[in-house]
Parts: sequence; structure tokens; C-alpha cells
Amino acid sequence: MAGAVRAGRPGMNDVAKVAGVSHQTVSRVLNDHPNVRPETRQRVLEAIDALGYRRNSAARALVTRRSATVGIVTSGSMQFGPATTLAVLEQSARAAGYFVSVATAAEPTPETMTEIFGSFMDQSVEGIVVIAPEERVANAARAASAHVPVLMLAAMDPQPGDPTVVHVDQRSGARLLVRHLLDLGHRDLVHVSGPLDWFDALARRDAWHDELASSGVHPREDIVGDWTAEAGYQAGRALLGNLPDAVFAANDQTALGLLHAFAEAGVRVPDDVSVVGYDDVQGSDHFIPPLTTVRQDFDALGRHAMEVLIGAVTGEPLVPVPVPPQLLVRASTAAAHS
Repeated sequence: MAGAVRAGRPGMNDVAKVAGVSHQTVSRVLNDHPNVRPETRQRVLEAIDALGYRRNSAARALVTRRSATVGIVTSGSMQFGPATTLAVLEQSARAAGYFVSVATAAEPTPETMTEIFGSFMDQSVEGIVVIAPEERVANAARAASAHVPVLMLAAMDPQPGDPTVVHVDQRSGARLLVRHLLDLGHRDLVHVSGPLDWFDALARRDAWHDELASSGVHPREDIVGDWTAEAGYQAGRALLGNLPDAVFAANDQTALGLLHAFAEAGVRVPDDVSVVGYDDVQGSDHFIPPLTTVRQDFDALGRHAMEVLIGAVTGEPLVPVPVPPQLLVRASTAAAHS
């Protein structure tokens, strides 16, 4: 290869000099053009590797009018659903050939969302995904505008004028749990919900009540929780004086707290009371006893979200389909006593 290259960040001219080819040939290799001899392509790739060359994505976007970048807005929540959704979205975007720019809106106001969308526009993103587990995030996204497709990941029914919505079918998961408990013969039931400003919590609660009502079963009054094991523990202690047949915890962490409270008081699960959760968090199959729960297919959610977003970007829109969850029956549920 040719001689030394100037100090600083290497450019295409540096690659061309080291490889002994023209600037145009380097461009053809970078864009996977077929009219490049294999030995020349190999020489250019070796030069790129030796120099540590990275293409200037901003300059490329000016030429191709494509940045191959999507923006993702998250509230920064470390709860299982939003955190897992962010991870699989990034993986799915990269698998589809897109870079990802992530912005955190810890206090999601219309002003914050507008600022974030503006920053994304400055980066020439081709589309935006807003992870919206709460009403306030969705409202902020509704108030902001962008000149690219916007997708919301939220377990909500979209209103007229809303961005396209993709989600796991939270209602279906709750109905699966209700049917499981009813099939076991349980009729004295109670739900420990999540916080009611979260779409997932509302969808699970509403489906719980709708499915029970359709079967003529009237549950106890809900206990409102906050997704935490501590809330589940306190709910479990409150139930000790008058145990129900079964408890539907809005998520697995809440179920973990319930199991703790019951075990501490000598209540046997599932002999004395059945407990179900939601999410299938890592380790829920090793709770004592292993937890009956619902698994959300976040990998499928990420793939479908990117399919819908790319379809909007390319002018080939897809109709989003709710991602179905799966019931996992384990040892925390058993038939009701006759």
C-alpha cells in the first residue's frame, strides 16, 4: 500500500491514497457497487481497516437523501416493559440496517418533546418511535410535530390524529389469566393493579373486569399498586385476614411481594391461594413457587415496530397488528378447593 497519511480523522481521500485507487473507487466499495474488481475491493477494505475510517454519515445523507437513522424517545423508566422495549427496538433497528439516536424525556412535556423532535430533525432521522407507557408521554408526543413518520409504542386505543400505535395485546394477556383462574374453579378473586396512569395497567385491569363480568363473576375491589414488590407485599399483608381464592398481580414484581407476604405468614401458595403475575421477568420461573404469568414477546414487538415504521418511511404503509402474549402455567396456581 502507499505511504503515510496526514494526522487527524481519516477521510475517503486518505483511504484512496493508501489503497492506491481513486476517490470514486472508494465510494463504490462503500456503497457496495458491483463494478469493482474483487482484488481492488479487498485492497480498499484493508485500507479502511488499517486507517480506522468511518464514513461521514451527515455528508452521505446530503448525497443520498437518506440518513438510515431513526430517533427513539424514552421516558427513561427502568420498569421491565419500557426498558426491554428500548433494548429490542435498538436491536431491531440495527438488524434492519438503521442507526439509532436515543433521547430521554424524563419530564415529558410538549415543550420537551418538541425540542427532542427538533433535534432529531437536525440529525435527518427518517422516522421517530416514542415509547409511551404513560398518558403524559403520549400527550406530549401528540402535541409535538415532525416532518417524518412517528410511531408510538403504547397499549392504548389511538385517537383521531394520533401517530400510528404498535403494542403487545395487554388485554388478551389479562383475559388468558382470567380464563385460567376460572377454569381452576376460582371465584373469590382480587386484582392488585399497576399505577393507573400507565396504559398497561389500565388495559390489564379493564380486561380483567370485562372477562370476569362476561362470566358472571364479581371480584373484590381492586388494590392499586405501583409495579413494585413492596406494593405487592403490603397488599398481601392486607389480605391475610380474609384470603381470596386467587390474586392477579399486575406484574411479576408485585407477585413477588405477594409471595413474600404469604410465605412470611405461613400461607401456602397455591394450596391456600393461587397467585398469577404478568411479564415473565427473568427469574420468575424460580420464584417460590415458580410463577404462573404471561410472557410478552418483546422481540416480535421490536421487529413489528420497525416493519411498520420502515413501511411508513418508504411509502408502503402496513396496518399494525397487536402482538399476542403467551400464558405460562407454573406452580403458583392450582384448582380451587371443593
